[in-house]
Amino acid sequence: MNKFRLFVENFLVYGAGGVISHLIPLIMLPVVTRIMPSSEYFGLNDISNTVVSFGSAFAIMGMYDAMYRMFFENDRDEYKKKVCSTTVVFTLSMSLIVFLILVIFRRWIAQYFFSNEKYAYIVYLSAMAVLVGSSNAIVSAPTRMQNKRKVFLITNTAGPLLSYIIAIPMLLAGHYTIALPLAGVVSGLSMELVFWSLNRSWFGIKCFDVKILKTLLALGVPLLPNVIIYWVFNSCDKLMITNMIGIGAAGIYSVGSKLGHASQLIYTAFAGGWQYFAFSTMKDSNQVETNSRIYEYLGVISYAFTALISAISFLFFKIIFTEEYYGGYLIAPYLFLAPLLQMLYQIGNNQFLVIKKTWPGMFILGTGAIVNLILNALLIPVMGIEGAAIATLAGYVTTCMIDIIALIKCNLMRPKLRFLYVSLGMAVYILCWRLFFSQNVMIGLGFCLVFWLLCLFFYREDILLIGKVIKAQIKTGR
Repeated sequence: MNKFRLFVENFLVYGAGGVISHLIPLIMLPVVTRIMPSSEYFGLNDISNTVVSFGSAFAIMGMYDAMYRMFFENDRDEYKKKVCSTTVVFTLSMSLIVFLILVIFRRWIAQYFFSNEKYAYIVYLSAMAVLVGSSNAIVSAPTRMQNKRKVFLITNTAGPLLSYIIAIPMLLAGHYTIALPLAGVVSGLSMELVFWSLNRSWFGIKCFDVKILKTLLALGVPLLPNVIIYWVFNSCDKLMITNMIGIGAAGIYSVGSKLGHASQLIYTAFAGGWQYFAFSTMKDSNQVETNSRIYEYLGVISYAFTALISAISFLFFKIIFTEEYYGGYLIAPYLFLAPLLQMLYQIGNNQFLVIKKTWPGMFILGTGAIVNLILNALLIPVMGIEGAAIATLAGYVTTCMIDIIALIKCNLMRPKLRFLYVSLGMAVYILCWRLFFSQNVMIGLGFCLVFWLLCLFFYREDILLIGKVIKAQIKTGR
């Protein structure tokens, strides 16, 4: 019961903290797009984030996860301090190197990422964001590792709020290209100073330990390819749109992807509690069956929400955004489902981690990324931003299909045939939505209801069982 309670608390608090940090930008999205005179400006800001995420991957070098793992290796505070100090020294050094590389090659980066050298000054801000954000991730880590939930929740709310408090006046003053990046840097630096004041006792340059660094690198560096692959999934489509169509199209795509990525709220809440649950139950005799059920349930829930988002996407864009962004309604459903498929992949891939095999995950995820890149190159010239969204979704579908087939063959997952039927129903629904009723909300909601009834039919026994369990828990007062 104590483990279950800890899981629920972590799920709610860390999940809520992550949801808030994603929800605030989502709420502010219509405000920002209406202040900006053109979608090109939003595209520039989103490409800046793409540069930051790419640079941060190399600056952190998987050290956050390695630090988290090593922190609990030994209960002695002296050892924990060495782990934290060694990590922060290495990360600060790498962040500075990445910062200098971005500054030195700013014109080339501006040409490749922004499709114009004149935006080199935005690369400066992106470089500063990498320097601040990467070190901030490590400086704030002891707060999470000590399970200080309230601090985590407050800072995850304060950071985005501060960023928009700074950005909105700058946007109103006409600083469209630098408002959001500069606000992000100032907000990140402010949060880093707060965390440094809270966690400074865990860091000290004299505690740097070469032996611990070697262990951290052995754990962290192998994680880098996965981070790069995820970056390919989330960012390469924007770069290819910018270079093939233009920065304005990238802005419309970015808005559509932000709405589509509202599913990140579901994914973030899931990630907040999943890791603890997954490893605390890995030795249970019914572990494979339990994870298979979770995989199916979350898959069906993901499909149900995607069907609803598809039905209302056109109406939502017409109400919330200006006419320039209406085209984003076509890509929102694809990019809503994609992160949820990433969630399913991580549930499945965890089974490989349980048996201490990490290479299958990298191979499977890499295959999906290659499919994504190939389809981007083929579909963007023909279908525009919708082609990029389809390519992203197809990449994750490929990843999940290979993953589940491999897991079934290894007897690490046993989904029932009903999940295949529901998945095929989802594919048919998306196809019919796109071809026949993407702009007709009433017909879309009607087909959505039919799909929901299909899901209820196949999972009726499970729903009744879960209802009985909840009812029993309420009666016993648990």
